Amino acid sequence: MPWLTLTIVLPFLGAALTPLLPARPGRAPLLVALGATALAGVCVIATWIRFDPADGMQLVEQATWIPSLGVAWRLGVDGMSLALVALTVVLFLVAIIHGLGPAPMSRAAAGLLLLLEASCLAYFLAEDFFLFYIAFDVTLVAMYFLIALWGGERRRYAALKFFLYTLIGSLPVLLGIIAMVLASDHGTFDMIRLADEQPIAGTGLGASLAFVAFFAGFAIKTPIVPFHTWLPAAHVEAPTSGSVLLAGVLLKLGTYGLIRVNLQMMPEAFQHFALPVALLGLVSALYGSLVALAQTDLKRLVAYTSINHMGYIVIGIAAAAATGISDRGRELAIDGAVLQMIAHGIVTSGLFLLAGMIAEKTGTRDLRRLGGLFRPLPVLGAVVSIMFFASLGLPGLAQFPAELQLFLGAFDAFPVVGALAVSGIVITAGLFLLALQRAFMGRTPERLHDLADLTRRERATLAPLLLLTVVLGIYPRLALDAIHSASWLL
Repeated sequence: MPWLTLTIVLPFLGAALTPLLPARPGRAPLLVALGATALAGVCVIATWIRFDPADGMQLVEQATWIPSLGVAWRLGVDGMSLALVALTVVLFLVAIIHGLGPAPMSRAAAGLLLLLEASCLAYFLAEDFFLFYIAFDVTLVAMYFLIALWGGERRRYAALKFFLYTLIGSLPVLLGIIAMVLASDHGTFDMIRLADEQPIAGTGLGASLAFVAFFAGFAIKTPIVPFHTWLPAAHVEAPTSGSVLLAGVLLKLGTYGLIRVNLQMMPEAFQHFALPVALLGLVSALYGSLVALAQTDLKRLVAYTSINHMGYIVIGIAAAAATGISDRGRELAIDGAVLQMIAHGIVTSGLFLLAGMIAEKTGTRDLRRLGGLFRPLPVLGAVVSIMFFASLGLPGLAQFPAELQLFLGAFDAFPVVGALAVSGIVITAGLFLLALQRAFMGRTPERLHDLADLTRRERATLAPLLLLTVVLGIYPRLALDAIHSASWLL
């Protein structure tokens, strides 16, 4: 059974089916979106059962696509891509259950969500550069419409800025792919073969230019300072489900590309640029935490903490590429970076859901207008507290084991960068505790006395994220056994 192909095709067929549904409002679009995503989840479970952590890239499925170009429908998984595919399906289920725009879900909303899901899954599973690039670009088209159609007051500005930034970022990636394919012996688009062959090896001018081209595109997608300015606007104006998918899945396209392409296919060039990349990650980590500290809009605060956490991931990837790092340090750095991608996706998605729920119940996200919410919203307050503590890296919650491994690897490669990056955790702890105090403690304004706590739908959307946050914090091996097999690429 071609499980990987079905994982992509089922959401895509669901997206193609939505225009054929009845035009009158009803539950059909929601059922199609849920059904297609749930079936994709079944395929991911079947793949995980067949997956062998002792192997590298495996379960490859391929079929000839464009023979004249040597392009094939080629899919495969290692531990990193399998973990990210599982995360993608979980977060799309959460986003669909939460809803997008007015209830019931429209045909357009269901179709765009499923198109975005199919393209994200194709990106993580692609082992052919042609499919990889198509998926990379389709994600930005689907997200553009999700923001532009269902976002806030400045949604068109935010959607256009997001689209232009990421489209411009995709152009150097295309140039890098062309260079990589032309430099290979057989002009192949096969990413597995290119990783083995490494046609652009060394640290010469050609290798440096190709490395910078790929890095620039993935840095914008991540995003890394100074390419980050599209992110706060997109998050603030996006609908809640859009923010969940943007933070939880789309930001990982950038860091996944850094590992899959820059680190795997150009290790010598990455080794040469490891320190500058680590410094950019450090700037992102510190800048994101410091700017988040100054925010009064809860959603904007969470958006800037994403820049902070993605900076940590970049530091871990750079450390894995560095000269002089021990084999153990390299494994810790790459395992920690990938686990942080998963943990950040779970925790930050939960934070955006919570920010949206607070805004719906109170009519504002402004921390200056909130206060004493623990009294009318005790369950919501408890969940917010757990997610805040998870995001600041409290032991026993998902981001702690990820950050611990990541920093151990970073200290092995760049002790000074690692020491400075740790200070970002202190700032993050301060900003989340301050936000918790402002919003949930103290005197409750009279207008907030009679708020309704979490509904059944809201609990259903938060439950899987809360469960995974605790489980991965207590038993990170659940994901690490698979993730560690990605060390084959080093």
